[in-house]
Amino acid sequence: MANDEPLLVAQDTYLKSGIHIGTKFRTKYMEKFIYKTRPDGLSVLNLQQIDARIKMAANLLAQYNPEDIIVVSRRENGWKPIRLFGSHTGIRVVPGRYMPGVLTNPKLEAYTEAKIVLVTDSWPDRNAIKDALQIGMPVIALCDTNNQSNDIDLVIPCNNKGKKSLALLFYILAREYLKHRGVIKTDEDFKATPEDFCED
Repeated sequence: MANDEPLLVAQDTYLKSGIHIGTKFRTKYMEKFIYKTRPDGLSVLNLQQIDARIKMAANLLAQYNPEDIIVVSRRENGWKPIRLFGSHTGIRVVPGRYMPGVLTNPKLEAYTEAKIVLVTDSWPDRNAIKDALQIGMPVIALCDTNNQSNDIDLVIPCNNKGKKSLALLFYILAREYLKHRGVIKTDEDFKATPEDFCED
């Protein structure tokens, strides 16, 4: 890879997780992240760009206290990764259905105040994005090649459907968030592994 800056994890680790394997469908916005199309029609995302965007997301999240961040995943393969992400970082997570109004309606029992939201898929998690938009809250979203990216402030291009891909992504984000916040000093200080984040 041309860029001299080291990747957040070994290239091999990225490749084994399938984080770069997209879908057969591609939206106009996601085209700029696509490296090539395989003979079977699946789009392949650019690994360097995935890595760069994860770094950007970690830097952005690290500017917020854990209680000011909320992570949402309607997609089941994201439930274990975001729960573990939450337990390592202290960040609030919503695995499963996100109730419209959680961020905007103080009358709701589940109402929560936050300053930034991260969603695992902009389509199933659109209610959270809608709420965030209403109050002008920044949105980070994991986007596959078939995602629209309207109303998203920071797109992380990736396979946002696969168990291993989501596990690796949230493992890296947790580790980098803790490093940026000064909770841990080196990668080795983070005792979890990507496998821990993966659904059995």
